[in-house]
Amino acid sequence: FDIYRKVPKDLTQPTYTGAIISICCCLFILFLFLSELTGFITTEVVNELYVDDPDKDSGGKIDVSLNISLPNLHCELVGLDIQDEMGRHEVGHIDNSMKIPLNNGVGCRFEGQFSINKVPGNFHVSTHSATAQPQNPDMTHIIHKLSFGDTLQVQNVHGAFNALGGADRLNSNPLASHDYILKIVPTVYEDKNGKQRYSYQYTVANKEYVAYSHTGRIIPAIWFRYDLSPITVKYTERRQPLYRFITTICAIIGGTFTVAGILDSCIFTASEAWKKIQLGKMH
Repeated sequence: FDIYRKVPKDLTQPTYTGAIISICCCLFILFLFLSELTGFITTEVVNELYVDDPDKDSGGKIDVSLNISLPNLHCELVGLDIQDEMGRHEVGHIDNSMKIPLNNGVGCRFEGQFSINKVPGNFHVSTHSATAQPQNPDMTHIIHKLSFGDTLQVQNVHGAFNALGGADRLNSNPLASHDYILKIVPTVYEDKNGKQRYSYQYTVANKEYVAYSHTGRIIPAIWFRYDLSPITVKYTERRQPLYRFITTICAIIGGTFTVAGILDSCIFTASEAWKKIQLGKMH
């Protein structure tokens, strides 16, 4: 039953060519083994698309984080208003928000965290909630951060989770309104332990215009109009199974030795035939 029968050593013939092929064969196997080992240890992130609401336990809400600086507008004038198609209309939202004076009180940095419903709507930074409207409000601004859902800081995932971060409108018309039209894409990240985190990427388009009220006054604002995409992007961490790694290593070793054996046999046969030809010429 032994399929690995042994050949006595004195019946084998070592050659220099066989030694060179053997060394090259071992180095090649070592290189492929290390490459496969690196792939086995490394965690791979794969993505897929599907139509569904991934975070059904959120109660139909999305957490929003906004950080924006208006260097030429006093903090008492800055306010956040929220509207959507479910009838929500909130003027001067103040929960979980903070106003930090800039430039000796001339400007203001607004930082806020709030939630929006999963329906089309908008939130905007304006002077609508101020007790007295300023004569010429200056809406030039810098957006430091606008993100939705959990913050994902994963090295292998490059997405538009803070697409408006760093947007600079300081050189725009001070009396102009700014419209940022957002398309929000639900995103799920599942690690190798099965734990899921829910975030949102978004694309953005913007326009700048001068808006007049019914009284003819210019009342600029910074609008963020959003709509949700039905498509969900899911990122999943995966690691190569152990059985597949072992199978690949066996295939590498077996295949390399087989090919090397065929190559060595061909070279040895050709060498022996050449020697016989040379001996025939001598006789």
